[in-house]
Amino acid sequence: MTDQSKIPVPPSGPSLIERASGAFDWNTLRRPALPDAPVKPRAAPEVAPVAAPVSAPSAAPAQPPPAAIAPVAAPVAPPVQAVPTAPVKQFAGHYHHIDRRHLREQCLIEPDGPVTGLLEEFRIVKRQLLLTASESRQGIGAPHGERILVCSALPGEGKTFCAVNLALSIAAEKDNEVLLVDADFAKPSVLSALGLPGGPGLMDALADPSLPVEDCILGTDIPGLFVLPAGNSTGSDTEFVASSRTASVLDRLTQHAPSRIVIFDSPPALAASPASELAMHVGQAVMIVRADRTGEAALRDALNLLSGCEDIKLLLNCTKFSPTGRRFGSYYGYKE
Repeated sequence: MTDQSKIPVPPSGPSLIERASGAFDWNTLRRPALPDAPVKPRAAPEVAPVAAPVSAPSAAPAQPPPAAIAPVAAPVAPPVQAVPTAPVKQFAGHYHHIDRRHLREQCLIEPDGPVTGLLEEFRIVKRQLLLTASESRQGIGAPHGERILVCSALPGEGKTFCAVNLALSIAAEKDNEVLLVDADFAKPSVLSALGLPGGPGLMDALADPSLPVEDCILGTDIPGLFVLPAGNSTGSDTEFVASSRTASVLDRLTQHAPSRIVIFDSPPALAASPASELAMHVGQAVMIVRADRTGEAALRDALNLLSGCEDIKLLLNCTKFSPTGRRFGSYYGYKE
């Protein structure tokens, strides 16, 4: 290794900062301090006196000004009252008693009766119909979803049986009431199924503009269940249903009653023509298909005639076959 000389130590003396401070006079860079000036108090702003209004001379002596003027209270606005909503329109017809024993003899749902397999089946059927009706009121899907047409392709397939049971099941709802309309003008059977007396009905309201349709509706002792008879039969029932008056008459059935469901028991689609006309005024249609009778060709033809309705559902009737072995009502102790 070669000798490395040590780094020379700089001579002792003042540092660069100290030498720089000696070369420059830092005091010259400072702003000279000014003597403190006395702070004068701020004078309050002068307010010019307001001249009193000059009034015309009066014969009466001037009254001395009052000692103090009481402040004038601002007028209090009256409380805003809530606008009452339109009351639900109730039918003013007479109420009739429904014989529960008569319902049991026809294998219909008994209000406030025991839970049966039939009751459970129609509970499931009505749930989808009520959901569609609720969506229709919100502007979803086809309009008039609260109107349900119960139809079949041919006679004897159980459309009236299903329409009455569906109405009895919906009447048990806490938020809905139901109006069952007998629209089978040629062979009405709703009144006989419920044991109600006859009288004017839908056809009479369509034929007579002076007859309000509300006056034809029958009330029952079953809460939430109302019935509109078919009325007097005529040879022009299809023409009356196809008239422009039908829309206004049907609108009156749910006027001021947003929770009301209207069920139409229509004639068979392939046996009478009013069914296809009624399909244009409803938002839902239930096609009853009898398991041992309705053929595929007849079903297709009937569905084509009901094409005026956008939402058509199929209900299989007269069958006990279940691929899953389910038995509705057995959970509640019901046995066949």
